[in-house]
Amino acid sequence: MFVLQNSIASTIMMKLSNCGSLPKDPAYKRQCFCNLISAAALLCIVFFMGSAFVAIDIKEKVSTWGAANSVQNSQTNLETKRNLETTKSSLCESQWKPAGSEPLPKGIISQTSNFEMQPLWGSPERKVKTKHSKSLLAIPVGIKQKGAVSQIVEKFPSNNFTVMLFHYDGVVDEWSDVRWSDSALHISAINQTKWWFAKRFLHPDVVAEYNYIFLWDEDLEVENFHPLRYLSIIKREGLEISQPALDTAKSAVHHGITARWRKGDVHRRIYKLGGGGRCYENSTTPPCTGWVEMMAPVFSRDAWRCTWHMIQNDLVHAWGLDTKLGYCAQGDRSKNVGVVDSEYIVHRGIPTLGGLDEKKGICFVHITSSSCHVA
Repeated sequence: MFVLQNSIASTIMMKLSNCGSLPKDPAYKRQCFCNLISAAALLCIVFFMGSAFVAIDIKEKVSTWGAANSVQNSQTNLETKRNLETTKSSLCESQWKPAGSEPLPKGIISQTSNFEMQPLWGSPERKVKTKHSKSLLAIPVGIKQKGAVSQIVEKFPSNNFTVMLFHYDGVVDEWSDVRWSDSALHISAINQTKWWFAKRFLHPDVVAEYNYIFLWDEDLEVENFHPLRYLSIIKREGLEISQPALDTAKSAVHHGITARWRKGDVHRRIYKLGGGGRCYENSTTPPCTGWVEMMAPVFSRDAWRCTWHMIQNDLVHAWGLDTKLGYCAQGDRSKNVGVVDSEYIVHRGIPTLGGLDEKKGICFVHITSSSCHVA
């Protein structure tokens, strides 16, 4: 196209130069002028067509460059996205790993444990095949309450419960004659409460395989208590934190909400319309609702994980802890915390830690329906 333009331009310039060298005849001048006009028009047409072809060529090149750049940008974005996903995946895996286990391959990490005893010989895989869900019963014990503790433990089927005893008096060997002693775990520390033991030996990752944690005192009577029925009720009712109701005729009852109500399986609040510490239908704070006492609490796995973090290292008698358990109810404390009436116990109220207080003896506090009632 450029060659054609140059050739036409040369021809036109030649004609124009010839016009300038001929005699100055008027008719001839008109003819030259017409030729000049025609040549100029032709030259404009040629240049216009050439410019169009040049524009199309440039547009095609720009389009090709744009497509190439688009492909290159897409590849770059895809590679960047892959790098970000890889980095994010690595970061998530690193965050998932417990502190100190970062160098280990993911498949080799075992983050939780349990209290199940393993045989010295034989394949542990055979035991895994027959394994089913369990809960944990943990009790602080002294040798003087051996009989009462034995009655409690024998109520809990060994196929469904692991038993742990916290020996606060240091006496362990004298428990060897009870038939379940060898299958129980024994931990000894002089004059320590169950909360001291629980903070140090019931870490949530260690008890993560247990559905429920029964953290009970030793001065309880369980004649009218059936653990498997109890579990069935709290699962059905969605209770994350619970306790068996107390038999008011025989128990040391300190708060009316723990007293057994004879209608229904569960109550979650109390109504007290007279005297101090009144509780109404719209009451939302403990001990009117969302509250259990510390002598026989039962925690779900998630509720215990929360509660364990709330227990301070220097906690002794857990006074005040009961009012804070609502934080660990996994939702609405007025719905997820309750007292089970149909499976009830007796709380003898014996201050056994460090020895029996003979002068104090057993204290009975009776809660009558005329002063308060539950629902």
